[in-house]
Amino acid sequence: MNQTMTAVWDEHVAQEFVAHDVDATMATMTEDPQLNLVPIMAVGPGKEEVRNFYSTQFIPGLPPDVSIVPISRTVGGDQLVDEMIISFTHTIEMPWILPGIAPTHQRVEIPLVAIARFRGDKLVHEHIYWDEASVLKQIGLLDDPALPVVGAESARSLKESIGAGGA
Repeated sequence: MNQTMTAVWDEHVAQEFVAHDVDATMATMTEDPQLNLVPIMAVGPGKEEVRNFYSTQFIPGLPPDVSIVPISRTVGGDQLVDEMIISFTHTIEMPWILPGIAPTHQRVEIPLVAIARFRGDKLVHEHIYWDEASVLKQIGLLDDPALPVVGAESARSLKESIGAGGA
């Protein structure tokens, strides 16, 4: 099961971030998927809602320079956890991470954790976590120096802690 989950998850991510193929992304999921972008409480349960999210918000909201650097992966009985660094320049509207915020053309680099649960050989849910305050700081919308919020330094520190080699 571990190899199947890893292969399905890698295919899912490739279809989202590389191929930008909604149908192929959805083909990796069960008939009753759930997607929860925890920091912004987006999406929810249901195939149509998830498909709509991928086709109208996520895939069209991926800047051309978006990249992912894997940090670690943990695979258990029916669940996989990926820790990664996601980087992009905020050149387009990005309702999946910066809803309602016009492009600022600022560079963003953040740690992100994805928890993927499987039923058989299909993805049944994704819970995605990141530090939204760090994103807002990096695009210039959160600039109070008294707040305990860091920007891209957190991603750089994480990469340095593992030697920048990734998982």
